[in-house]
Amino acid sequence: MQTKDCLTIYGEQINSRLLIGSALYPSPAVMEESIKASGSQIVTVSLRRQQSAAAGDDFWQLIKNTGLKILPNTAGCHSVKEAVTLAKMCREVFATDWIKLELIGDDYNLQPDPFALLEATKILIDDGFKVLPYCTDDLVLCQRLNELGCEVLMPWGAPIGTGKGLLNSYNLKIIRERLPNTTLIVDAGLGLPSHACQALELGYDAVLLNSAIAGAGCPITMSRAFKAAVEAGRFAYKAKAMPEKDLAAPSTPTMGMPFWHQQ
Repeated sequence: MQTKDCLTIYGEQINSRLLIGSALYPSPAVMEESIKASGSQIVTVSLRRQQSAAAGDDFWQLIKNTGLKILPNTAGCHSVKEAVTLAKMCREVFATDWIKLELIGDDYNLQPDPFALLEATKILIDDGFKVLPYCTDDLVLCQRLNELGCEVLMPWGAPIGTGKGLLNSYNLKIIRERLPNTTLIVDAGLGLPSHACQALELGYDAVLLNSAIAGAGCPITMSRAFKAAVEAGRFAYKAKAMPEKDLAAPSTPTMGMPFWHQQ
């Protein structure tokens, strides 16, 4: 019997391969409708950003009403101590040991700090967290995170919020090949549904995005577009694409003769 093709995150089966953010939407109502339209089952939230908002309670209630699994993140952290502290606060507030670990090393392009990321990951895994590290597309860094116990890795497609798509598909492809049993999610830098489709075609298990939907002219429609793109990319990966060729090859080998006359 054919098993269902699900995304697996730390042993949990997830039906959607699109993870969605909860920031930057023009209104709470648009955010709610966009999340519904995406078909996502996981929404990431920032404890730091939302805690200070005057409408914080309303926001949390809206998020809870979606019924989705919450993936808290450590967005905005620049040090190991800061990230670990925030992760522990998130565990208390959201009652989950999942944490999307973000540790920024450079404010110009918001590139993750690989050294601090490894240190914080080890501390959190030793403390029982299930870490989903946001990292660059560096193979050795991904291998080290994997060796520390990360069952999920989240390499970037491009810097956060740029919408440039997959800047280095070669690196992403190599990571997929070298870590065949690890759940890989492209996080950050996607701007178009075609970018998400390409990530899935490379064999990535899912994508996580926010700005591409929240910043679109019509977030709800764009959310539907990303949902369809992710499904198309997964189908294409499972179907296995034809090999590329340097020379043209006619799809109809013989022309001008009825096929029943061909030898």
